[in-house]
Amino acid sequence: MTDFALFAAIGYLLGSIPFGLIAGRMFARVDVREHGSRVTGATNVLRTVGVRAAAAVLVLDMGKTILAVLLARTFTTSVGVETAAALAAILGHNWPLYLGFRGGRGTAPGWGGLLVLSPIAGLVASAVGLLSVAVSRYVSLGSMLGATSGAATLIVLSVTDVETLPYVWYGSIGASIIVVRHKENIRRLLKGEERKLGESA
Repeated sequence: MTDFALFAAIGYLLGSIPFGLIAGRMFARVDVREHGSRVTGATNVLRTVGVRAAAAVLVLDMGKTILAVLLARTFTTSVGVETAAALAAILGHNWPLYLGFRGGRGTAPGWGGLLVLSPIAGLVASAVGLLSVAVSRYVSLGSMLGATSGAATLIVLSVTDVETLPYVWYGSIGASIIVVRHKENIRRLLKGEERKLGESA
């Protein structure tokens, strides 16, 4: 239990690092929480600041979960601890300690965690998500489809004994969090009011 608590705490604190807010202030001297969707994720940074800042935020937000998992993997032998660290990083990103619990939607850290825990599921999620964005130009739709396809792939891999059961919990819980955090986007998609990729905030 000590390892679970320790690495979950590390994951949460890493996830809480507000790279979107930092990039907004560094690149354009703006608080991204006051523009667009008012979240700190890479998509809002893209719309409010620009491509370079958004690319940096995407990589760094993915890296938060990757680092949390690699630390757990280095110092423990438990896939359950890895899973807890990865989920905690998503929670930290969405509800960051440093920003009054106002963060992002979890897509980038969820994506990073999936790639490092299960490269196969991560690649499937990447293909589905990126193809969805390319076809529809809705980042929110691609995020949700990528997350859910990654979770479904983990279930199949677990049933066939390719991956371990705790990773299924990561995919299922992580995808659920991401979809719930996109509830406003879902409403706008249904109304035809969602902003497409390339449209400014």
